[in-house]
Amino acid sequence: MTDAKLDCAIREKLGSRASRRLRAMGRAIASLQADSDHPHVDLHFDEASFHAARRGHAHLFDLELNGSTESAIVRELQWDALGDTLLHVEFKRVIRGQKTESSVPLAFTGTPGGVLNHDLDTVTISCIPSLIPDSIKVSVDGLEPGTHVKASDVVMPEGIELMLDADTEIAVISEMKAAAAPEEAEEAGGDEGESSAD
Repeated sequence: MTDAKLDCAIREKLGSRASRRLRAMGRAIASLQADSDHPHVDLHFDEASFHAARRGHAHLFDLELNGSTESAIVRELQWDALGDTLLHVEFKRVIRGQKTESSVPLAFTGTPGGVLNHDLDTVTISCIPSLIPDSIKVSVDGLEPGTHVKASDVVMPEGIELMLDADTEIAVISEMKAAAAPEEAEEAGGDEGESSAD
């Protein structure tokens, strides 16, 4: 994982009109969560730089604001209904080298011997910010129908803890559905094509 730097500015005006104006200027709308020692901050920054950092697998950001730097991770991204426009970025303050919890997606790998079913798309992990991965990989390769994958079965990268009870079910492999048999043609009044003549 890499980290990235964003030059930020305080949002002087709030509300949808001001936000639309900033987005039209290529700025991303964001906020930095309050914690016990710091206040909530509304800010904005260059959206293209943010997307480039995310494509580069950055999860830890140094937010430069008014001459000071805050280390933060993305807590939530809000998109429009079509998923095309980034509406808001919510950051969570972190301390480098100190463990924090974050939500990451699951990535199921391999081909199971049946149908993969899962209710969880993301999981909460605990690690230092520099170790936050793009995803947690769960191998289902070759698993037979009836297999239940539990949290204890997931091989976690070194330094990362999965914040789930060991018995929590991650996925289950079910039987393949058999192809429906073609319906037999109904007989009505003899073989098809025969008819009686008066």
